[in-house]
Amino acid sequence: MVEAASVHHAPEQSALNALRAEADLMTGGRDNADFLQRFDRHFPQLYRLFHSLYGGRPDIQEQLSALVAQTARSWYERPAELKAVDAQRDTNEGWFLSNSMLGGVCYVDRYAEDLEGVRARIPYFKELGLTYLHLMPLFLAPEPHSDGGYAVSSYREVNPGLGTMEQLRALAAELRANGISLVVDFIFNHTSDEHDWARRAAKGDPEFSDYYWIYPDRIMPDAFEQNVREIFPEDHPGSFIEMPDGRWVWSTFHTYQWDLNYSNPDVFRAMAGEMLFLANQGVEILRMDAVAFIWKQLGTPCENLPEAHTLLQAFNAVCRLAAPSLLFKSEAIVHPDEVALYIDPAECQISYNPLQMALIWEAMATRDVSLLSQALERRHNIPAGTSWVNYVRSHDDIGWTFADEDAAELGINGFDHRRFLNAFYVNRFPGSFARGVPFQDNPRTGDCRISGTTASLCGLEEGTAQAVDRILLAHSVAFSAGGIPLLYLGDEVGQLNDYGYALEEGHGADSRWVHRPHYPADRYAKRHDPATPEGAVFEGLRKMIDVRSRTPEFAGTRLVHFNTNNRGVLGYQRPGDGTGILVLANFSDGHQAITAQTLSGFAAEGMDILTGGTVRIGEGIMLGPQEFVWLRVTAGTS
Repeated sequence: MVEAASVHHAPEQSALNALRAEADLMTGGRDNADFLQRFDRHFPQLYRLFHSLYGGRPDIQEQLSALVAQTARSWYERPAELKAVDAQRDTNEGWFLSNSMLGGVCYVDRYAEDLEGVRARIPYFKELGLTYLHLMPLFLAPEPHSDGGYAVSSYREVNPGLGTMEQLRALAAELRANGISLVVDFIFNHTSDEHDWARRAAKGDPEFSDYYWIYPDRIMPDAFEQNVREIFPEDHPGSFIEMPDGRWVWSTFHTYQWDLNYSNPDVFRAMAGEMLFLANQGVEILRMDAVAFIWKQLGTPCENLPEAHTLLQAFNAVCRLAAPSLLFKSEAIVHPDEVALYIDPAECQISYNPLQMALIWEAMATRDVSLLSQALERRHNIPAGTSWVNYVRSHDDIGWTFADEDAAELGINGFDHRRFLNAFYVNRFPGSFARGVPFQDNPRTGDCRISGTTASLCGLEEGTAQAVDRILLAHSVAFSAGGIPLLYLGDEVGQLNDYGYALEEGHGADSRWVHRPHYPADRYAKRHDPATPEGAVFEGLRKMIDVRSRTPEFAGTRLVHFNTNNRGVLGYQRPGDGTGILVLANFSDGHQAITAQTLSGFAAEGMDILTGGTVRIGEGIMLGPQEFVWLRVTAGTS
């Protein structure tokens, strides 16, 4: 048995040794020992993952050899200052779990006109406390139909209206010097139909036709579409579109976005090359777009397949070789159970938290925290070494992503509840304060998703103080529940919907542009006047940011559920060393009491870390409408 096992593993070890020798030659002595050390640590895993995806191919060894050469060359070309970041983070792998982390996200053109404009705003980013800046898709894309930049025509060219790759590299360096990590989107499920690969495929080049899912007739498309759902039926039926030459190409999203064929290892290597190129420009985090869709298999829904996870792990292993400090952020707007599967140190180290976001808005509309509390108790804690990105809203629409089975446990019919929430947030429900705009609206069925800035959805267009309270309440959860809080820049001064969006070329059919307004200079000018709504929002958020950065209990993501015994008040604890932070947040429109009995597990006195005042917890706590507190507590003694 021992001899048989030895024979079985000998070819693999022999192949690994040969590939290591190639890596040794490729690095040419420059940081050679460092690369080979990481090769020994990570390449065996990449070897296994690559074999699991492509092991049936006769050219598997040649493919692996090409991949080794690619990673070695990328490491050789990696700038010394980025290798210094790699070394620093190798000794501090959990740097992104710090309670000082704060993210901001914006479209370059709308927030700052161009990359130089972003660079000029670095002093403001420092004032705000940003440590993470996500610039929305900024690469070359077809105009005006670019899907907001998500139809990429080149991963190595910046949209010329925004600047150049040299300017992006300089911006990344200046951000890094100011303690801010650059985040960009990596759209790796598809390219635009104007990408060079797609143009060659359209001309019939067999090599590049194999980069996409292209078929000569409807036989295979029809077979796939028996199990695959339509994503944008108003754009085109099914998942395939007809090309001018009569062939059919897979296009999950818009007609001008063609899905890449990862069953072809040439595609894996090509996209790994684009990823490493961006890492060498100074990008520190890649937002991995549409991760659920990246692997296709006949007879399945082609979403959330096991091979999607294998691909992410393989891309991670590539990065550990050639850009070891690069992190992945997953974007998976799917069932909560599926979202969680992508969060892993070996896949995506950080992830959007779409469930928490949606349920903050759900609790705001219902004045009932039951669903949000349930989600925090069951679905918030994730593997060590990973983090949520918590947000109140993003560039995208709001969809009601809660699980129907979770809602049913609380006596809620998921279908009916979504219809109510849609009506509430597009102001079709009596008494609604929200001024949202429907996205992909179907008034007959009540089905839609919600567009709108935070301020407009919270009722600030009516100019009430209660709207400011709602804005701060929503952010208080994102800032305290555990993870990296992310602000859509402009929301910190209460920017409102831009109802003129439809007049801009290419935007008329996409209501999401209503919540992507241009830089609100007039609102920023008022940010230091607390007597204005802009100043009240800014001051309230800055207070939370400052307190959070000084509160060690807010590091990481671990959360302990706390039952307030009051459906209007959310409660949870962030544990620390001997102390904890108890968060209480009143989502109702009235005063709400948390009784002394409910709080009896804590010592009689605690400190409100937002005000510095002492709170007599033993007497119970009364919260005003939309009021929240962060209390440092200790366990009571019996």
